[in-house]
Amino acid sequence: MSVNAGPAERFEAAGGDVDDARELYREAYQIGGITVEPTATDFGYRFTSIGDADLALRASQVEGRITGASFTQDEYVVTWLTRGEGVMDLLGSPMKLHPGVPSMFANDRPAQFDLIDYRLNMMHFGGAYLEGVAADTEGSVGPIRFDTTFRPSGDALRRWTETVATVARVIYDDGSSAVLRAEANRAAAVTLLEVFPHLALQPRTDLAVPPSSKARAAVEFMVANAHRPLGTDEVAAAAGISLRSLQAAFRREYEVTATDYLRSIRLDRVRQELRDAEPGLATVAEVARRWGFTHLGRFAASYTSRFGEYPSVTLASSRGATHPRSLG
Repeated sequence: MSVNAGPAERFEAAGGDVDDARELYREAYQIGGITVEPTATDFGYRFTSIGDADLALRASQVEGRITGASFTQDEYVVTWLTRGEGVMDLLGSPMKLHPGVPSMFANDRPAQFDLIDYRLNMMHFGGAYLEGVAADTEGSVGPIRFDTTFRPSGDALRRWTETVATVARVIYDDGSSAVLRAEANRAAAVTLLEVFPHLALQPRTDLAVPPSSKARAAVEFMVANAHRPLGTDEVAAAAGISLRSLQAAFRREYEVTATDYLRSIRLDRVRQELRDAEPGLATVAEVARRWGFTHLGRFAASYTSRFGEYPSVTLASSRGATHPRSLG
C-alpha cells in the first residue's frame, strides 16, 4: 500500500583540516568573512544532514572556534546547542545560545555568530513548504517573520522537544515510508508555527470560494491518492483551483482544513486495515505508521474520537480474530 521513496538524502563531512572546514561552512551557509581556528583542543569538525527539500535535520560539531555572518534565504532555520557556547545575530539582536533551548535564525538578512567548541542541531524548513503549511493552518499568505529573540520554555519547550524526537526517529529510519516522512515534516512545521511567535508579512484576505464541484474533485483526488505523500498544492492543482481557494472551500464546506480532511481519510483506511487484519500478525502501531501517523498517542485519541473505540479494540474484533479480546 504505502509508497517508499527510499531513504532520506544524507550528507556527512568530517576531518581535522581548518581550511576544509572553512570551505565547507562557507558553502553550506553562504557565510561571509568566516574565520575558523583551533582552540586549546585539537581541531576537528563534523557536519551531517538528512532529509529532503521540505525539511532537513542538520548537526554541526566543531572542536575550535568559528565566526562569520550567515545569510538565510528561501528557508527557515531553527537551531539549538547541545554542547559548548555561542552567540547569534550580533548584527541584529544579540542572543546567547543556551544548551537545549531553540531559537530562530534571522531570515533574509545577514546574521553574525560566534561559536566555540560546540555541537549545534538545526532544522531547515524549505521556505515555500513552511509558508504553505502556515497558509493551510493559519490562512496567512507569503513570507513569515519570526521573533528571533524568543526562547520557548515550560510546556512549549517540552512540546517542541518531544516533536523533534518523534520526527527525528522517522527521518533517520530508512524504512519509513514517503507518507510517514511527509507527515513527520508537517508535524515539525506545525509545532514550529505554534511554538514560535511570528507574523505573516502578507495577511490573509477575503477570497471567493469555488463551486462545490471543485471541492468534491479535491476530495476524490485525496481519496484516490491518500496512500501517497500529498501536499495541499498538489490537491489544489488536481482540482483545478488555487491553493487559497482550496483552503477557503474546505473551511466553508467541511469546516476543516484540506490537510485535516486528508487525515480523516487516512484514519478510515487505518480502521479498514485493522478490521481486516489478523491479530498477532499485525499491530496498531505498524498500521498507523504505514498511513503516516507519527505520534501514536495523538493518533489513538483521534481514532477514538472518530470511531468511538480504541484502535486495539478494532484489531481485537477484526475479521481475522478467532474470538473477541478485551483491552489490556
